[in-house]
Amino acid sequence: MVTGAGQAGLSAAYHLQRRGFLPAGQTAGPAVVQDSPGSYVVLDAEGGPGGAWRHRWQSLRMATVNGISDLPGIPQPEVDPAEPSSRFLARYFGDYEDELRLNIVRPVKVLSVSREDGTPSGRLRIETSAGTWSAQAVISATGTWTRPFWPIYPGRSSFQGRQLHVADYVAAEEFRGKHVIVVGGGISAVGLIDEISQVTTTSWFTRREPVWRDAGFDGKAGHDAVALVEERVRQGLPPQSVVSATGLIWTPSLRAAAARGALERHAMFTAVAADERIHLVGYGPSSSTIGANRAGRAAVAGIVKMLGRRRPGQVPTTSAGAVSR
Repeated sequence: MVTGAGQAGLSAAYHLQRRGFLPAGQTAGPAVVQDSPGSYVVLDAEGGPGGAWRHRWQSLRMATVNGISDLPGIPQPEVDPAEPSSRFLARYFGDYEDELRLNIVRPVKVLSVSREDGTPSGRLRIETSAGTWSAQAVISATGTWTRPFWPIYPGRSSFQGRQLHVADYVAAEEFRGKHVIVVGGGISAVGLIDEISQVTTTSWFTRREPVWRDAGFDGKAGHDAVALVEERVRQGLPPQSVVSATGLIWTPSLRAAAARGALERHAMFTAVAADERIHLVGYGPSSSTIGANRAGRAAVAGIVKMLGRRRPGQVPTTSAGAVSR
């Protein structure tokens, strides 16, 4: 059984066919997996082809994605650089499924995988939203898009500004008039900086300066980069992204972003916090009379809490005795 029909899941299905396994009939139901030795099935939680690419933001065009490898056995059709990557790849993946007759079963969400008899050599029981399946082996290819990694920083849970992962990003326009901090050194981060910095101010934070390349890399360089990342995993070290090994390519749009100052990198911050000395009242929910009353009370309460034991009128000083106002 293969769970997930993104690029990794489709690749697994292709190679299963190459080894003589046959796709189970889509309409035969879960029992077909257990009753047909030498068969396989691909379950996918999505409503159609494309995997995580179905959810990429519409402004991510084929001209700006960081290179898309062909699926095994069938090359990509001719690419229109202006087409959204979500649309192109959903079509490519769908045509791939049809041509190989993979019979993807969807939408089916896998809930759990467990041993049927408690032994490491028996069959596996797969509980899904469409019933229970039984298989001799499972290839999990669900990826991380639906469960993205959020780094933990002090103050993140109490910070009242909006926080979102790239998986939740839709368009730059919703941030117009706000200051946006973009965290990360990969292709998604610099792509979002390029977009968002055209409608509002941005700041960029990364742990290290990315390696920039003036030209693209060939297939060998890509394979070598993947091998480096894979070797770290084998050694039990924290995995790094493929981009950390390949570097980032200077595209015309990124050069334009650098020219307007959007790619000025800042060292990574250690905490997320709001400045407790500043209180905004009379805006948004506090622009009405009742809202303004509540906001004024809350602001004063916050200031009193911050001042702590300071007496009204007491001027704070630095350790060197200089007065600060």
